[in-house]
Amino acid sequence: MKIGIFDSGFGGLSVLHEAYHQLPNEEYFFYADRKHVPYGTKTKEQIIEYADEIAGFLVGKGIQALVVACNTATSVAIENLRHKYSIPILGMEPAVKPAVEGTDDKKILVIATPVTVREDKLKNLLKKVDGEHRVDLLPLPGLVEFAEKGIFDGQAVKEYMLQELSGYDLDAYCALVLGCTHFNYFKPVYREIFGNKIALVDGNRGTVRHLADVLSLDNISCDNRNIEIQDIDEMKEVYKTTYFISGDEIKDEQMLKLITKYHNRLEFVRNI
Repeated sequence: MKIGIFDSGFGGLSVLHEAYHQLPNEEYFFYADRKHVPYGTKTKEQIIEYADEIAGFLVGKGIQALVVACNTATSVAIENLRHKYSIPILGMEPAVKPAVEGTDDKKILVIATPVTVREDKLKNLLKKVDGEHRVDLLPLPGLVEFAEKGIFDGQAVKEYMLQELSGYDLDAYCALVLGCTHFNYFKPVYREIFGNKIALVDGNRGTVRHLADVLSLDNISCDNRNIEIQDIDEMKEVYKTTYFISGDEIKDEQMLKLITKYHNRLEFVRNI
């Protein structure tokens, strides 16, 4: 089955990488809209326009389902996409519900983009699942910029995080919800700052499981294979994926090599 996955940039690779684990036999079309990244600082109208253009492009490639692997685009544009296109369209939202239900009575911190934080979709979700008002919200647009540059560790990332968290009592939190697909790359930094006791919660596995259910696909939910891509040829042969950047198919070997770097980072952080 042909499945489209898109994001503002390379954050959505975290959803694609999870799909390699659970649904390795499908064909994927991954679209990174790096021409317009980051979405989290764009207007609502701009994001709707970008998402519609991408969805139309991928539908034209013959996809049978679409995953909006971007919390920001989901919060703003997914209803418009579902109204316009007849294929199943799945979105991402911060995994607040499992974080609330799976932790004790301490506080939960949701980190996301500015658009996700301010849109009604997240606010309405909190009204449903956060009756005790345990959840705090923090926009971290700088992490998107670091992720797009391939900077996942180091002093600059840590200093940015510590600066943005300077007004928070870190010991008060039992869970950190990663409300942007770009944020998965930084799990070691979160561990360094918050310690090992905090739960790191993202929606990637749940989204892919839901995709399998919607499409009646046999997912390998307990698959613990090590998906570490050694070279470009292996990526081309084993993982049936066509990559696009803002409408142009990626054929440049340097860019494909960069994508293998992102996939291998995601494999490294997958079970942190």
